[in-house]
Amino acid sequence: MSFLLPGQPIPIPRGPALQLGSGTYSRDNEVRSSILGVPQFEGSTLSVPRVRPYPPSPNSVVLGTVTRLSPLQAMISISVVDGVPLPAGEEFTGVIRAQDVRATEKDRVKIGDCFRGGDVVRGLVISLGDARSYFVSTARNDLGVIFATSEAGATLEPVSWQEMRCPKTGRRERRKCAKPV
Repeated sequence: MSFLLPGQPIPIPRGPALQLGSGTYSRDNEVRSSILGVPQFEGSTLSVPRVRPYPPSPNSVVLGTVTRLSPLQAMISISVVDGVPLPAGEEFTGVIRAQDVRATEKDRVKIGDCFRGGDVVRGLVISLGDARSYFVSTARNDLGVIFATSEAGATLEPVSWQEMRCPKTGRRERRKCAKPV
């Protein structure tokens, strides 16, 4: 089975009646999940154990929002680690250095052409960095900006690995785009 969101119905197999365990509740004759998790059957008890978020480690795939830009790096607020959302207020800080943006022509990277404030970025943790932040790379094809908003307020659509287009105005903006998965 896959992850369930709070309030989502839990598919119940045919058979004897089940006891509801932790992380579940019943509403409108449907059993639902009360927390994010994967349902588990232990004997006749159905429960949804809490998924514990954990800090990023090298090779973790993270999602984060660009919070600050400088000519040499972009700062991101990491909110998802390996597909598990972190609790509100417990985000980690990541740094994408200019040399970690792409695999080729590293010396020609301009951070302002790759990211903007508010962009949502998929990245790979490459090291623990310093005491305040993790070093994150977007050098693979599947890593980079996955969500961005144009100056006109519309959601940008990727048109190449380095450009996104505004559906309202048709203007193109430069980004280091992630290849869709």
